[in-house]
Amino acid sequence: MRIAFLMAPEGVEQVELTEPWKAVTDAGHTPRLVSTSAGRIQAFNHLDKADTFQVDQTVDEAAAEEYAALVLPGGVANPDALRLDDDAVRLVKTFCESGKLIAAICHAPWTLIEADVVRDRTLTSWPSLETDLRNAGAHWVDEEVVICDNGPNPLVTSRKPGDLKAFNDALVTQLGG
Repeated sequence: MRIAFLMAPEGVEQVELTEPWKAVTDAGHTPRLVSTSAGRIQAFNHLDKADTFQVDQTVDEAAAEEYAALVLPGGVANPDALRLDDDAVRLVKTFCESGKLIAAICHAPWTLIEADVVRDRTLTSWPSLETDLRNAGAHWVDEEVVICDNGPNPLVTSRKPGDLKAFNDALVTQLGG
């Protein structure tokens, strides 16, 4: 199965990209980096520049039908930029409406809020998003990983890089592998 990893051109927390990517690959799936711009994205280790990664497809070329699931890595700047991009928001909304798995970690639920897909859903995030998520109609909990099935699509969320093992395990399990 092909799995889309959606990112802005810079600001993604590198470990929140590379560890889920490896988990998806190790489970026999094909991850693809989708971004709002072609070329390479700049990842970060917290506030320090880290590696760059080649974009496979731009968001305006991507369609939910091409993929089995969507992964939204965090970092502060990454989801903040994505939620301002109409094509990125539309893609997230389409994944949800199509009933496809979405997995989001750390600050990534900001993009889910912008796509208006969290109302009446239970999820977690970096703690500073709690108020934003509650204001968007979500039920926020402080847990390592949350799997929410009470909506149009399965939703996996985690709080931070320290939760990556649980996040990756839930993601791979939801993918069926």
